[in-house]
Amino acid sequence: MTTDLGPLARELSLPYYDAALPAHDRFHARRVRDVALRLADESDHEIDRDVLAAAAWLHDIGRPLERTGDIDDHDAWGATEAVDLLASEGVPTATVDAVEHCIRAHSIRASSPEPATDEAKLLFDADKLDAAGARGIVRLACIVGERSGRNGEPHAVIDDASGSETASADSPDISLLRHWTRERLDALYTDPGRRLGAERWGFVQEFFERFEREAGVDGTR
Repeated sequence: MTTDLGPLARELSLPYYDAALPAHDRFHARRVRDVALRLADESDHEIDRDVLAAAAWLHDIGRPLERTGDIDDHDAWGATEAVDLLASEGVPTATVDAVEHCIRAHSIRASSPEPATDEAKLLFDADKLDAAGARGIVRLACIVGERSGRNGEPHAVIDDASGSETASADSPDISLLRHWTRERLDALYTDPGRRLGAERWGFVQEFFERFEREAGVDGTR
């Protein structure tokens, strides 16, 4: 059964992403799957690629409901939903439990458990890496658009409201994006993740340096 677990999880996950906005849609899930498996190829540890692929497809199935306020925590809800989905397909309990842990531990929020398995650490890193590099910048811009004005805030507050304290009066969204990216890259668990993160951070730095030049920002004033 587990040799087909990745494609099965993809099939089970897709209906949940129908109502998703671009930053957390099926294409995000696919990118996380692809990067997670790339990191697994570079890992010195033996990785259950089936568990990793399945968890990647299913990790954000609760995002649309969290966005609309129907649930409070997409990690916990998605993990429970994934257990029910996979168990109903006859997936072995140990495999279901491994996927469940990956999903519960994939978020950077303080309430999430620490990843305790190699698969969970790789999923965490792959998810955070989708907020860096060229694709990451586009994705962050989508998140700013989704969350601007939420809870009365004039600008986007991304997950942790304290992030808005890094924003200047002149360019609040841009300061926040750079902070949000750096915060996630600093949290990476694996050596392959950190190597890819360093490469993507270099591009992010170049992008924002050009952004400021084009905007005519004088950093000395």
